[in-house]
Amino acid sequence: MACESALPAIMDEQALMGLNPNADACYRQRALAYFEQLKESLDGWEVCAQALAKGVYSDDHVKFFCFQVLEHQIKFRHGSLTAAQQQLIRDTLMKWLQAQLMNVHPEKPFIRNKAAQVLALTFVMEYLTLWPKFFFDILNLVGLNPNGVDIYLRTLMAIDAEVVDRDILHSPEETRRNTLIKDSMRGQCIPALVESWFQILQTYQHTHSELTCQCLEVVGAYVSWIDLNLIANDRFVNLLLSQMSMEELREEACDCLFEIVNKGMDPVDKTKLVESLCQVLQSAGFFNIEQEEDVDFLAKFSRLVNGMGQSLVLSWTKLSKMGDVKVSAEALRAVEAKVPLMLQLLIHEDDDISANIVGFCYDYLHVLKQLPALNEQQKTNVEAIMLAVMNKLKYDDEYNFENEGEDEAMFVEYRKQLKMLLDRLAQVSPELLLEAVHRVFNATMQNWQTVQFMEVEVAIRLLYMLGEALPASHGAHFSGDTTKTSTLQSMMRTLVSCGVSEYQHSSVTLEFFETAVRYDKFFLVEPQHIPSVLMAFLDHRGLRHSSPKVRSRVAYLFSRFIKTLHKHMNAFIEDILSRIQDLLELAPPENGFPALLSSDDQLFMFETAGVLIVNGESPAERKQALMRSLLTPLMEAFRMLLAKLPQEAGDERQAVLADCLSHAVGFASRTSKVFSNKQTVKQCGCSEVYLDCLQTFLPALSCPVQRGPLRSAVRSFLHRMIICLEEEVLPFIPAASQHMLKDCEPRDLQEFIPLVSQITAKFKNQVSPFLQEIFMPLVMAIFEVLSRPAEENDQTAALEKQMLRRSYFTFIQTIASSGMNEVMASQGAENIERVLFTIIQGAVDFPDPIAQKTCFIILSRLVELWGGKDGLVGFPDFIYKHIVPACFMAPLKPTFDLSDAQTVLTLSECTLTLHMIHLKRGPECIQFLQEYLPSLQVSAEITQELCQVLQQPDVKVLKNYMKRKKGRFKNI
Repeated sequence: MACESALPAIMDEQALMGLNPNADACYRQRALAYFEQLKESLDGWEVCAQALAKGVYSDDHVKFFCFQVLEHQIKFRHGSLTAAQQQLIRDTLMKWLQAQLMNVHPEKPFIRNKAAQVLALTFVMEYLTLWPKFFFDILNLVGLNPNGVDIYLRTLMAIDAEVVDRDILHSPEETRRNTLIKDSMRGQCIPALVESWFQILQTYQHTHSELTCQCLEVVGAYVSWIDLNLIANDRFVNLLLSQMSMEELREEACDCLFEIVNKGMDPVDKTKLVESLCQVLQSAGFFNIEQEEDVDFLAKFSRLVNGMGQSLVLSWTKLSKMGDVKVSAEALRAVEAKVPLMLQLLIHEDDDISANIVGFCYDYLHVLKQLPALNEQQKTNVEAIMLAVMNKLKYDDEYNFENEGEDEAMFVEYRKQLKMLLDRLAQVSPELLLEAVHRVFNATMQNWQTVQFMEVEVAIRLLYMLGEALPASHGAHFSGDTTKTSTLQSMMRTLVSCGVSEYQHSSVTLEFFETAVRYDKFFLVEPQHIPSVLMAFLDHRGLRHSSPKVRSRVAYLFSRFIKTLHKHMNAFIEDILSRIQDLLELAPPENGFPALLSSDDQLFMFETAGVLIVNGESPAERKQALMRSLLTPLMEAFRMLLAKLPQEAGDERQAVLADCLSHAVGFASRTSKVFSNKQTVKQCGCSEVYLDCLQTFLPALSCPVQRGPLRSAVRSFLHRMIICLEEEVLPFIPAASQHMLKDCEPRDLQEFIPLVSQITAKFKNQVSPFLQEIFMPLVMAIFEVLSRPAEENDQTAALEKQMLRRSYFTFIQTIASSGMNEVMASQGAENIERVLFTIIQGAVDFPDPIAQKTCFIILSRLVELWGGKDGLVGFPDFIYKHIVPACFMAPLKPTFDLSDAQTVLTLSECTLTLHMIHLKRGPECIQFLQEYLPSLQVSAEITQELCQVLQQPDVKVLKNYMKRKKGRFKNI
């Protein structure tokens, strides 16, 4: 429809029916179209304004709709409205507001919120120019009418969101406007607003708690940027304190005081404010928290005390830096005076109350850390905080270990906060912490059989936490400082010998194994304890535990334990392998019994088995036999399942089998992690076993079903075998590649290219014939996938193509940088040209700085290889026709954003390409630029300047020049 046509003065009633959430789809569609029509019309919105001003509709959805249309006009079209139309908006809003004063039943909250948003938007647009009396007009209209006050307060909060809220991003222009609005408000209306807040708080504190709480929220929001003296005075503070005693208001009053305390101020003034507030709160009895039963209020109060404490610490920090000894000492005394209250809140049985004071506690410890020495009271405080932390770390009876929910997650987060306190305590007084943990640990371990699980768990947990609180280089906790090492050694000795690993609670069991592995270096000092801990890992306490969660974690911890202590395992290798044999079986998909370990857990078990076999002291023949006995069952199961897979009819069943086959390959691959190169595999006599695995797994590449997972698994195995078997893998690569290039998906190619790149980088000229043969089939497969049409909004497909494009360019870069130019040179002129054009396209046309950077690296390398007198025939012509223009066209693209770090790197590589062209072509390059640059409207002066800079031997000069000119030559 044409925007100029005026709409009738009545609204489309049938379209309005579609606003009801229960309306039919066709009506909803019509309502949506009508909404768009009203938004686009130059004066259609006036119908909505009239409807609001006259209260034509009683339906809430229609009222909301009218406000939405009005909101759109103010937000996007305010500047183009006539003076009369702008006045109509103001009149509409004031008439609607006036109507609210008479309403027996106030509008629904969502209508009031939307009206407040529209009022706030109008204020933002007009306060500085057209409506400076905005607040006075509203206050004169609403007075103390409860319905009017409600809209007024909601509008103030909406204005805060538009003008003040730091969490909302604003443009520089909006930020300047918002600053002007606040400055103007401070000068014109803030005292009147504050007075209105006082009147509302006083009038409604006993009769309308909802309005009073709203008003307290407004005061808290505005106090950060208005004159604090308007709020922090006897009249206002006494009112707030009286409301701290009113059950329905006390939490909001507490939040309001918190915002007052949080306001940025001069440190001396802040200290005085906090101290005076504390005195009043203390004399009013608020510090006697043991008599307070309302935990929700106490959580708010704890937050307030935390704010006061942190404010005092900040004042002390600033005053100390200023060198004012006397005043900073007063601030420190003020901080210390709050410590008893802080400790009461920290130790409170409710974790929310405790968590809210942790910030102050942490900051106080930071203060103590900076002092030259602690006095007796400060040492007492440190010990009290330690005891509080140790006590609060304990689980409670309700904690559900097997099915952790939201409450459990919150406790885990709270524990992390307590850990931060423990770490800070260690920085303040490591000796005190070590001594306290030692005392608690020994007392608990002596009686672990009769102590509750949470006491036992926390005692072991504290020992575990010392590992981070008292850091040691590479976990060397048992060398160096003798006090620390002997204490830790003594506790570890107790842990592994007192029998606590038998405690019948999963949290204690897990903590035992976690701690044994954290201090695995202890067993290097006292290896006599290894057998007993090994048995704990292997029996009902560890890998055979009744809890799947414990078994899973122990599988991982066991692998770490064995890796660290493999030199001490020689006597136990075959016994361990025998005991874990059933955990190394490929769980067949059809037996229906849940396996003891998941396939992910089994990966750790296979890795552990590999470490034990390879690092043992047995001869190579024995190692080979052990490795074969480990891998043969996997190969046999693989062959059987692979034969069965194509015969399965259902997709679901096929997917289960393919999953099982992938696990078999993954397990075999994981056993090889212990090898770093071919030499280590040969020394153990294991090359033959892995070649057998390779021959077993490769047929999966030609399986007609479930190609994706099978190819992915075999590809990963090939990556490992290139490291382990080196050139022995090469005979298998051509056939494997041929299969992997058939019927490719983007992801298949994306994963295949790194394999070819790995082969190229490792074997270079050895694989040149193979690469020459596979190069164009691979490139053509990539081109085919990239050219497939995709839905315009399909983000996943777009991302897959982008990643494939990057992989392709990385592959070309690998070939070029490996000095294997013959691979590309042998592809025939037409194919070479086609590939070169894709690199130029990648450098210039795709707004992907990572790919662009790679393309310029390739171009620079190709210029170096082929750009000289003996280079590829016709390549110099390509340089001038395509590469030089690419070096200038890429930075000229609007998407070339130099505030992005990757783009800066792209510009650097682009510059290096230009430098390389000049190195290889000399004066001829300069002559070309002098003719070419003017065609880009680059001035003669800049052209000359660039040519001179390009001839400098130091490439940094050119890089700096290009950065300075920002690569944008057009408008210089």
